[in-house]
Amino acid sequence: MRAHIGTPDLFDTAPRPAVESLGPGAVILRGFALDAAPVLQRTLAEVLRAAPLRRLLTPGGRRFSVEMTNCGPYGWISDRAGYRYSAVDPASGQPWPPMPPDWLALAQRAAATAGYAGFVPDACLINRYVPGASMGLHQDRDERNVAAPIVSVSLGLPATFLFGGPLRSDRATRVPLEHGDVVVWGGTSRLWFHGVARVTDGSHDFAGACRINLTFRRSG
Repeated sequence: MRAHIGTPDLFDTAPRPAVESLGPGAVILRGFALDAAPVLQRTLAEVLRAAPLRRLLTPGGRRFSVEMTNCGPYGWISDRAGYRYSAVDPASGQPWPPMPPDWLALAQRAAATAGYAGFVPDACLINRYVPGASMGLHQDRDERNVAAPIVSVSLGLPATFLFGGPLRSDRATRVPLEHGDVVVWGGTSRLWFHGVARVTDGSHDFAGACRINLTFRRSG
């Protein structure tokens, strides 16, 4: 039977740290995006109408299990030619839809809270994980300048974030993430390997039987 995840129990008063250290330059902001979730839900539908989700092809010819799209001046894409950023959606030949102002404001607030003031992302990668989908350990190194942090917003179904180290062989910490949690990493840990374990079956009021991840980056 699938678990349905809705609003938190009003009588659950167990203390929960607002900010948790994940590593050097990396933090989890628990519940940071909860207040913004209703607006994110409405604007997400508008963005996806303009740039529908799709399963991209890896350079090796395999399909990602995660569905992806983008908004903002640039979008991250993958095909047999490699991983890269593009100002144009290859599926439509048109620019990516604009990044909604509320999304930008959320990313900037999260970055500043984590100690990265002045963050101006120009790309937001939108990932949709259905049950069974995952993301293997990888580095975000397609950006020309890695001085800017990564801001990752979790919405919908819970997931287990895998946060490793500078080497692929480094043991990854398994970090439970829930709806509204935000992970920010930069500085020393900016190029550390990370991923997402297989998402388990369930349902959530935000987006039904899936997890939505918004990842804000500075491409250049």
